[in-house]
Amino acid sequence: MHEANRLSPAGAPRLGFALTILAAALLAACNPGGRPGARDLSLATPPNAQGAAPRAAGEASEQIGTGSVKIALIVPLTQASGPSVVGASLRNAAQLAYMDSGANDVSILVKDDHSTPAGAAAAAQSAVSEGAEIILGPVFAAGVKEAGVVARGAGRPVIAFSTDTSSAAHGVYLLSFLVENYVERIISFAAQRDKKSIAALIPDNSYGAIALAQFQQSAANHGLRVLTIERYKPGSAGESVKRIAAVADQIDTLFIPDTPDAMVSISRDLTAANLDSKRVQILGTGLWNDPRAYNLPALQGAWFSAPENGGFNAFASRYRAKFNIEPSRVATLAYDAVSLSIALSRAQGSQRFSESVLTNPSGFNGADGVFRFRADGTNDRGLSVLEITGGQAKVISPAPRALSGDGA
Repeated sequence: MHEANRLSPAGAPRLGFALTILAAALLAACNPGGRPGARDLSLATPPNAQGAAPRAAGEASEQIGTGSVKIALIVPLTQASGPSVVGASLRNAAQLAYMDSGANDVSILVKDDHSTPAGAAAAAQSAVSEGAEIILGPVFAAGVKEAGVVARGAGRPVIAFSTDTSSAAHGVYLLSFLVENYVERIISFAAQRDKKSIAALIPDNSYGAIALAQFQQSAANHGLRVLTIERYKPGSAGESVKRIAAVADQIDTLFIPDTPDAMVSISRDLTAANLDSKRVQILGTGLWNDPRAYNLPALQGAWFSAPENGGFNAFASRYRAKFNIEPSRVATLAYDAVSLSIALSRAQGSQRFSESVLTNPSGFNGADGVFRFRADGTNDRGLSVLEITGGQAKVISPAPRALSGDGA
């Protein structure tokens, strides 16, 4: 495997990251005797690779491939109201990854957890009983915790898709986009751009609580003075915005981690209070990586952190060509998890899914960029910073090609 380029020293310009999905064949081994580089999950498409035919969304179990290395995929194919679009999209992405890899030595055991913790536990038990060496999924935090108990008892690692870090644990790794990573990236970038004094407008919900905790830590780590923090009930930010506007001459930055839908009314409140990115730099998270946010007047000039879109767009094009539908944004999680599992099964022998391999500090390159797993089950991701302008989002700080530090 090629050695990944290291980031430049602190303060130097960040390196860009460009990944053409499915463009290069997997290189089979790391540098002998050296520190392994970031493993590239982009896999060449062999001419006659075939996956299993799609099955009905409500089916409890199916198998993609017939190889001896068994990989379980636990997804919410069904829910109380019927079939799950997200679950189907994750399942399809797994099939696409299998086909793109040309694998004939693995089997993917697809399990429906029925969107319940009990279903996740049952799916994990079934997967272990059928000989799965690694479990990919589930999506929901409660299900991840239940599946993790089963997997740890059997000595099997889990790569799950929840964004709730409380579901991460030793041997239960989260591949998803974590709020903490978004916040750290955008706050560190603001500090690099010489921002000194910051306020926060935080929704009073679980996402806001996680974002706030990381915001306070990141601001302290990067030397930003936190002047004020305003919490608001979703849909009722007006009074909080007014209080921040009253001290606007003492801040140069304002952090708002809320959804595009919520930002519609907040944008009006910001404009009414004469608070916008022309006067105070507004910051957000990957929630803003959505066209609905790009046209909001108060967010013109705002910055937010997110994966670069090129990798997902290339993946989505292939997905549409195969399934004739749009993928869910999280579909790349299943694609990368399956691609990683197949790559490791080929390159690492009996140690393929060991902790030392999965927590390789150099990480792996996937559809959404470079990532690595930490020993505590959380992850680091290479994220870009984008600026909203003219109804579009443009990259102003590219995602790194490699991750610095040891990822401990």
